[in-house]
Amino acid sequence: MNNVTRRNFVKTSAAVSSFMILPSHVWADSPNEKLCTAHIGIGGKGRSDTSSIASHPHVQVIGLCDVDTALSKSEAALQKYSSAQFFQDYREMFSELGDKIDAVSVSTPDHTHYPATLAAMEMGKHAYTQKPLTHTIEEGRHLLQIANERKLVTQMGIQNHGSGAYRSATEIIQSGVLGKIRKVHAWSNKNWGFDGAPYQGEDPIPASLDWNLWLGTAPVRPYLGKKYHPKNWRRIIDFGCGTLGDMGVHIIDTPFRALELQAATDAETTCRAPNGFSHPESNIVNYGFAPTKYTTDDFRFTWYDGQNRPDVDYAELTLENGKIALQGSLFIGEHGRMLLPHCSTPIVRLNDANAKSETPVLKTLNHYHEFIDAIEGKGQASADFAYATPIMESLHLGVIAAKFPKQKLVWDAKAVKVTNLPEANEFIRKEYRTL
Repeated sequence: MNNVTRRNFVKTSAAVSSFMILPSHVWADSPNEKLCTAHIGIGGKGRSDTSSIASHPHVQVIGLCDVDTALSKSEAALQKYSSAQFFQDYREMFSELGDKIDAVSVSTPDHTHYPATLAAMEMGKHAYTQKPLTHTIEEGRHLLQIANERKLVTQMGIQNHGSGAYRSATEIIQSGVLGKIRKVHAWSNKNWGFDGAPYQGEDPIPASLDWNLWLGTAPVRPYLGKKYHPKNWRRIIDFGCGTLGDMGVHIIDTPFRALELQAATDAETTCRAPNGFSHPESNIVNYGFAPTKYTTDDFRFTWYDGQNRPDVDYAELTLENGKIALQGSLFIGEHGRMLLPHCSTPIVRLNDANAKSETPVLKTLNHYHEFIDAIEGKGQASADFAYATPIMESLHLGVIAAKFPKQKLVWDAKAVKVTNLPEANEFIRKEYRTL
């Protein structure tokens, strides 16, 4: 197996899917038709993504793909999606179903997001791709370029984006009741890292799993039961993006939307020394951002994961039931503070005890149906790849900074490079193995 550059891989991927179809907005003029979807990765999060998209009344699932047939051809899948064909290789699915497909969802490990989504988009398919969208910064920029050129509907899979609590928090921030925001702390107690030595040994590959396809464009390594597939791949650099790439995207989403942030201007990570194999178990990332109309000029943003907690009085993180928020964000403004526990109602604490603040109650929007509706020309996808790209770049900058602990990386989003530490630019892209 040899390595190829991203450019060569793009050519390889495009060759698999070189023909175009009529875009789905042409289809949408016929209200009696179903929008036909294909789904790559249907275990774990992919199971709920597929089910949620399929729950839209205008959707018919025609393709299911998973490298592990124990998942894709399970009895439940066979019964629920009786009209679907099953595949282990998404390239074969695209080749066989081709112009029958209108939209594709990608719910695989992070390292497969880009090649699978690119192959779909090169065929003119609308794309719903799980967070953190891509495995590198360069991949995200390329997918956004393709989406714009082909005028495709896209959505990053970040279902909490539509939650009533998060939408309410955005309205509170933008109402100005807290004044301009000068600091945000965001954190998760989850640990998608590994501080031990690289794994050794090899296990028999399950009969249901095509391990070569699971590895995809990543370097070859032996199969080890329960170390990579099906759950622990996030810990490994070749496959995932650590805790930032998992919970970080959910929790950072509301600060980005509410404050209208663009990609970070700098990042500095405090963590253990890099080992070239896995992500650190605990990180603190200090970010800088260009100020917006909702922030002070000296606005800063700090991310914490693993055993780390925000450097504030614990009372700041206390919920109304007296417990500490294990995941969430804390907005510190000129006139008060807002605690936003993950997937829970925001708690506003104003500096003036006599001041009053009402928490708006907004309904939860269906993130999946929004994607399908946008394909039909009914509204827009609120977490499309244009919205997702600055979030993706910022979290990746934090991941890259973990390879240079306690060194600030200065990011030039326009030039797509780190300006003060050239060796860091090696990690905004990667090489791809040919299958």
